[in-house]
Amino acid sequence: MEKISFKRHLAKTITWRIIGTLDTIVLSWIITGNPLTGLKIGASELITKMVLYYAHERIWMHLGVVDSRRRHIIKTITWRIIGTFDTIVLSWFITGSVETGLQIGGVEVITKMILYYFHERVWYRINFGLDKRKRAEI
Repeated sequence: MEKISFKRHLAKTITWRIIGTLDTIVLSWIITGNPLTGLKIGASELITKMVLYYAHERIWMHLGVVDSRRRHIIKTITWRIIGTFDTIVLSWFITGSVETGLQIGGVEVITKMILYYFHERVWYRINFGLDKRKRAEI
């Protein structure tokens, strides 16, 4: 297994959080009709999601699953389960409405899975933080 650096996981965490937070802010704003609520939900996710995402990356590194589209799809699904649950709970807490939390989480399932899959594909093509890579069918 190739050595994957701490820097790579940290960089992936930060780039994904930027994309994910912007998506959450926009979705929350649209669903609640309140831009401030969107910002509150997005800001609250900054810390929880970065910690959860970093842990998810480290766990997947140790699973030894061969790099492939199947790996990216499974990884996308597992991350989305964790991320959606976090969004629902935070949205519920901030808005005081479990229904609003479920609406935001429900829409986010679709948008975030699409965004995350492409984020994974881009990072798969980047050698940042890798000692060496055997190029396989990408």
